Amino acid sequence: MKYLVTGGAGFIGSNLAFTLVEERRAEVVVLDNFSSGNFKNLLNFKGDVLAYDILGRDWWDKTGKVDAIFHEAAITDTTVHDQKRMMEVNVEGFRNILSFALEKGVKRVVYASSAGVYGNGECPMKEDQPLLPENVYGFSKAMMDNVAREFAAAHAEMRLVGLRYFNVYGPREYYKGHAASMMYQLYLQMKAGKRPRIFKYGEQVRDFVYVKDIVRGNLNALEAEKSCVCNLASGKPGNFNEVVEALNKAMGTDLAPEYFDNPYNFYQMKTQGDLRYAKAYLNYRPEWNLESGIADYVKEMKKSGL
Repeated sequence: MKYLVTGGAGFIGSNLAFTLVEERRAEVVVLDNFSSGNFKNLLNFKGDVLAYDILGRDWWDKTGKVDAIFHEAAITDTTVHDQKRMMEVNVEGFRNILSFALEKGVKRVVYASSAGVYGNGECPMKEDQPLLPENVYGFSKAMMDNVAREFAAAHAEMRLVGLRYFNVYGPREYYKGHAASMMYQLYLQMKAGKRPRIFKYGEQVRDFVYVKDIVRGNLNALEAEKSCVCNLASGKPGNFNEVVEALNKAMGTDLAPEYFDNPYNFYQMKTQGDLRYAKAYLNYRPEWNLESGIADYVKEMKKSGL
């Protein structure tokens, strides 16, 4: 089997690309313009890499025949406020990927949506509840879901699966900079012997999901019997105090949190993904809880020298 992974030099895309090669023994082509991805995420990668933009068509005849597409390429930095650019890359780029799939006869497309579509919505967050994104990033992902739904309705022979990622953390996010997860940011502080800084009083809740579960959800999505949109989460949210506790345990440290005032007028106090659709349509069962995921992540970072 041969797969195209857009955004394959990024955090989730690179984890997915390596798993496809190493576990599925698949042929993989990565498409990435390296605007936010990093070549170091692909060191020792056994596949092909095309350095092109998803908005163009100049790469269409360079991939060869592919059996399915994993579409991870996007502007994912929620601090980007250029609304036109966000919509162009995320929404129009997605349309271009779907046009490529249609022309080349690719029947399965799995794409990254986001829990950002829910905004500060009711928890647990369900796929059929009103979407109230708080920023243009979340809005762009909601529009991608609309595009996918209309495209799937018009092309019943194709399977489009959207995955609404919750708070993902894990290996290969190092090059995201300030957009990397709090797990990574707090790990760096604690590794330097500093007390981990979190908002007062560490009781904000997030549905943290380990990247290895996200990859598994993507692979399961290949087998979906119908087009759908599903949450990918742990389903068991934790707060930032619990994150610090798990990091202390994994790192062998005993650093108390340093609490400071939240500077933001708007801040989500809780995210939690309802997993009923994911279980029913994708047979998705997360394997990593907060403590085991952080322990594995710390082990990976120590191994890599970070």
